Amino acid sequence: MIAAVRRDPIAVAAVTGLLGFGVIVFLAPPTIVPLLVVLGLGLAAAIAYARPVATMVMWLILVETTPEMWLSDLIGRHELIIALLKTAGLLIVGLAVLRDGGRADRFNPSYAFLAMFADGIVHGLWPGLTLMASLRSLIGSATPFAAGFLRLSPRMRVAIVRCTIVGPSITVLYGMILAAIGARSLYSTQLGAIRLAASSAPAFLGAFAMMAIFAGLIEFLRAGRLRDFGWIGGNFIILIATGARAPLALAVIIALATILATPSPYLSASRRISLLGLGGALLGAVLMAASALHFVRVVDLIHLGDAGSLSNRQLIWPYFEAAIGKSPLLGWGVGAGKVVVALKSAIGRLLGTNAAHNEYLRITVEGGVIGAVLLVGMMTLWLFRGSTALPAGQRRIIRLVFAAFAVQSFTDNTLIATTSLVFFTWARAIFVHPDEGPPAI
Repeated sequence: MIAAVRRDPIAVAAVTGLLGFGVIVFLAPPTIVPLLVVLGLGLAAAIAYARPVATMVMWLILVETTPEMWLSDLIGRHELIIALLKTAGLLIVGLAVLRDGGRADRFNPSYAFLAMFADGIVHGLWPGLTLMASLRSLIGSATPFAAGFLRLSPRMRVAIVRCTIVGPSITVLYGMILAAIGARSLYSTQLGAIRLAASSAPAFLGAFAMMAIFAGLIEFLRAGRLRDFGWIGGNFIILIATGARAPLALAVIIALATILATPSPYLSASRRISLLGLGGALLGAVLMAASALHFVRVVDLIHLGDAGSLSNRQLIWPYFEAAIGKSPLLGWGVGAGKVVVALKSAIGRLLGTNAAHNEYLRITVEGGVIGAVLLVGMMTLWLFRGSTALPAGQRRIIRLVFAAFAVQSFTDNTLIATTSLVFFTWARAIFVHPDEGPPAI
């Protein structure tokens, strides 16, 4: 047994740490609380190092349950929870690279944020934005792309894809548990219509469900399993229940593109017709029952003629446009988008947020036109390099998915929200690179 422990570096580290902990506690009892924290963090790091796949699964599911919503309802500290989620993701990636080796990701979009950070220092930061706050925003902005530096094993790829597909269902189940114990409401209401929130927020849950639909479509194109259509249908139900209009429209467009125009040996002409017929029948049933479905937000907004409303986002856009006008080419530093509008200002209190709800405006404020063009260019190269080796059908859909992401970025915080952690980690699991071999998922 002793010989086995000697051969396992993790076991050696654990035993050494426990012995050292015991000695320090014996000599200096008041240090026990901070030492317990250090011991807990060390144990978590050891587990993450030893079991990278399981740790990635736990982190992705945790992100999808959106603790910055349900946990902040209980203890507050919304921004701290987000920072901890992103820090945990960075540490998981770092430990996985340490264990299995990393890869050079020369088109990783995080480099664009690094350039924008340097640009902000040279140009001068927005009044009220400190250098330390800009550095924290740099780390937070780069974290969603950290998986690009991972050398993924087949098991890790499978785990990431499966978490993306089943995550919304787990979030709804967890939301039911929170509602059952009285900790949080399962849904919210808006203008009399119900919006499913679960443990998250309707917009976030809708975004996760949209991603799950994309992941399910690509999985079906890869393996042809009919059960993937079952998950796609379930995630469509969740997406409709959230009342998230843009994600629903984009999910429908990508699904139609898959059925109508994507080459696949698993999509025969009869199967395509059957799927289109089923979709048409469901749409017809909804239209016939529209008068009784006003509690569904999407139906209710169409009935009211308000489907084109941008939920007052346009009220905050002029503030960002004015900031861009003061320095169009070079931006005000990474993180400036958080302080252009004060949260306690009149418009901030009216909307309940100071977020731009338009990533093109936010990125142009932070990096100028040069930074925005650099980021879009890097992301395009990242996408095309990662998707070139995919089969034609999967390649077409993942590129359409990124086009949908670009469209959604006009009205949502697609890069700064924690939803981006799942989206870009999933995209990395789909990409194939010459230095890795086939994805085998």
